[in-house]
Amino acid sequence: MYGCSSFISTVITRAAWRARRALWGLRLAALGLAGLGLVGLGLAGAAAAQTPKVEPVQVRPGLWMVQGEAALGSSANRNFISNAAFVVTPDGVVVIDALGSPALAQELVAAIARITPQPVKHVIVTHYHADHIYGLQVFKALGATITAHSLGQAYLHSETAALRLKASREELAPWVDEDTRLVPADRWVDRASSFTLGGVEFLLQPAGPAHTPEDLVVVLPQMRVLIAGDLVFRGRIPFVGNADSGRWIEALQRLLALNTRTILPGHGPVSENADADLRLTLDYLKHLRATMGEAARNLEPFEEAYAKADWSRFDHLPLFKAANRINAYNTYLQMEHESR
Repeated sequence: MYGCSSFISTVITRAAWRARRALWGLRLAALGLAGLGLVGLGLAGAAAAQTPKVEPVQVRPGLWMVQGEAALGSSANRNFISNAAFVVTPDGVVVIDALGSPALAQELVAAIARITPQPVKHVIVTHYHADHIYGLQVFKALGATITAHSLGQAYLHSETAALRLKASREELAPWVDEDTRLVPADRWVDRASSFTLGGVEFLLQPAGPAHTPEDLVVVLPQMRVLIAGDLVFRGRIPFVGNADSGRWIEALQRLLALNTRTILPGHGPVSENADADLRLTLDYLKHLRATMGEAARNLEPFEEAYAKADWSRFDHLPLFKAANRINAYNTYLQMEHESR
């Protein structure tokens, strides 16, 4: 599946490249690989026997985060592989991301209720990948206003999203089933905006196209906190998928300039060293582009380039074996296009 000699040619049109990228995206979706992309792969039975619980950890007064496993999504972990955050204010609660199944979202709602009697007023979606949005319908039923970047609409109506949900209903049963649906935002934004609830300011900053076209980060300026979604993966290999890695690098460099003290990543623990943890994802993407870019320019077959590349800085990180080859292959295709 990952061989690429048939893809190498001396001339490739923009349309052909887009078609190939689209085909690869559909293959990922059909395999349950879009979003965190790596659902299943025959590993559901190997997941931890004990189902992980949604347990909020306080980051700042009023700010809480729940952390998913550094694992592949499976029925055993209920697709609890991503993070979510919430801010408790005197006038209501703002949730950032909705987790990877309705059951997880229900557990998050129950956890919030143990902390505050305030209702959930807003849900902000950092991007429309499955492990972050399959819980949205729970918050929608509570009457929360859902906000996301307007480019998420293209994904919601795509064949990739439909295939992804179909695969998830099989791989993640019974937690994702026929009643699980894709939920659009109530408020679509396409530029920087802000709102205040209960005296807490929320800055919404579009950051894509990067990990996805619709990347949206949340800054809490009073706390000097950045809620980065999947622009930042801490302590594990990022999932690149069919992301625009070049623009992802640019987005990370812009985030570095924000000078926030704390980062809540899309995956992994809270970071109190924002600079270092932004740079881990940044350096990984740069390494992918350098190694695969050289191979693409030299018309070197992907398998040969992948085998000789030095992955020693990253091969100890969780999910390296599951994600790195896919990341490298996608980057190879992108760099092949950029080199022409």
